[in-house]
This record gives sequence, C-alpha cells and structure tokens, in this order.
Amino acid sequence: MRRRQFLGEVAVALAWPLAARAQEQAIPVIGFLSNQELTNRVYLVEAFREGLAKAGFIEGRTVRIEYRWAENPPERLEALADDLVQRQVSVVVATGGVGVALAAKRATASIPIVFITGSDPVKNEIVPSLNRPVGNTTGISFFTDTLGAQRLALLSEVGARGRMIAILVNHRGPNAKQQLEDLPVAARSLAQPIHVLRASTELEIDAAFADIAHLPAHALLVGADPFFNARRHQIVALVSRASLPAIYEIREFVIAGGLMSYGTSITDAYHQLGLQTAKILNGAKPAELPIVQSAKFELIINLKTAMALGIEIPPMLLARADEVIE
Repeated sequence: MRRRQFLGEVAVALAWPLAARAQEQAIPVIGFLSNQELTNRVYLVEAFREGLAKAGFIEGRTVRIEYRWAENPPERLEALADDLVQRQVSVVVATGGVGVALAAKRATASIPIVFITGSDPVKNEIVPSLNRPVGNTTGISFFTDTLGAQRLALLSEVGARGRMIAILVNHRGPNAKQQLEDLPVAARSLAQPIHVLRASTELEIDAAFADIAHLPAHALLVGADPFFNARRHQIVALVSRASLPAIYEIREFVIAGGLMSYGTSITDAYHQLGLQTAKILNGAKPAELPIVQSAKFELIINLKTAMALGIEIPPMLLARADEVIE
C-alpha cells in the first residue's frame, strides 16, 4: 500500500508541471515590439492592457505578453522581430511608428501583425488600403503628422501671427516627407513666415537650437515624430532655455513643461490597439479588419509655462482646451 501510495504521489507530482505547461501553451502570447524604451511607454502599455482587458484578455491570466524594446537603434528591430517570430507568438503588436511595422512585416508573412502609427499607413506601404488591409497586417492610424496647419494656427493665437515660426523636423523620420511638403503650404495660407530646422540625433537637436538663437524666431513648432517624442525632456528643456512659446504633437510634452500640444490622444489610440489585438486573438483575420482611424483629438495648455513666458492665453483658446495644467 505504501509503495502504491508513493508511486501515486510521484505521478501527481510529475503531472502538475505537465498540466501547468499545457495550460501555459494554451494561453495566447502577444509579441509587443517597440523602437522605444519602457520608461517612455509605461502609460501607453497600460492603455493597451486596458483595451485587451475590456475584451477579456488579462495579462498573466488569459494572455501572455513578450515585450521587446529596441530603445531607438533601428538595427535592433530586425533581430527583435525575428526573435518574436521564432517564438511563434500568436500576434505581433508593432508600436512606435512606420519602421517598426515594416520590420514586423519583413519578419513574417503569416503571423498576424497589429501596428500603430501616426503616419499614413497606405503612403508608407504598410497596407495597400485602409478598408481592405490584405495579408497578415491591420492596425491603428491616428494621422498626427497631418495636423501641422492647425498647430501653426494655434501658435498664431498666442502672439506669433505674422512673425517667424521655427519648425523642427526629423528629416530622416517616417513623417518627414509629408511634413516638409504640408507645412510650407499651410504657412503660406496663413501668411506665416517659417524657418525649417532639421535634426535626427540628440546632437543635431542641440545644434538646431543653437541655430534658433540666431534667428528672429518668435515661436517653435516641433514636428510629429517618434524620435522627438522619446527626446521630449531634452527638447522641452532647450525650448525653456530659448524662452520660446512652442507647440507639440502629444500631451506628454506639456506634462514635461511644454506650452501646448494638439493632436490625437495617444492613450486612446493605444486603447484601440488593445481592442484590435483582442479581435485577432478571438479569431478574426487581419485582412478582414479595416484600419481603425483614431479620431479623439485633444488640445492641452500649460498655464504655468505660459506665465513663465509672459504669455496671456486668450480666453477663447482656454475655453477650447481639453485640459489646462496650472
């Protein structure tokens, strides 16, 4: 009896790891790929998780997430994307812009890909159509790089009307071509003088601000770009040193001390990303899921920064703001 009891206990003990392993294998795995670093994306990852949870996918319980952070060097993306494919994840979530989505596409033509980008995914050849993505790719687009005209108009309302506005563009970024085409057109329509500065590295950002010191610039527009978003603390500090009113793409610049931002709510877009990913995990095919165009726009104003600059924000502009930081 003791021998049979002992063997039974051994059998149960051996069965537990096997059962746990089988359960783990049954749980879908998301490969989360980003060209950024986690410290810059914690709040966005949380918004993504909330979208997943709304559809019943709880990290650690009903879904696992394998995170891969390239931390900006683009050459790391290829290896990280290949690693996720080799691990046979259920879906690759490509975040951080056009380059990440294209790296994921080069890595696999069979595993579903859900991307998120602020650029036109059709022009950038991520998908052939917004309504019919085709293949293994779908995602979220929030077209933040098309809002330059609105940002120029907002700067004109805080004292820059008819005066030179410097524009900082990442000339090597995925959004550069469209911004360099659209912003001069918008400036002419507003009779607004502009001067374009180009920067694609930390050192070039410093050099651009050294050039600003020699310009008769009265305000600054920071172009929409994932690299600039990652360097927001450096940029906001340089803008503060230059004592310029500036407008940015996303709220996080204003939280860091910038004056204004106007663009799509990035947290809402990442929430949509979680919902779109959940559809894939529930069996939907990427080709059958049209690209979701996130359309929740927000104007954020930092009154503390305005006071430090000696700028009075017009009451009508304050009334239009979605959030005022005091």
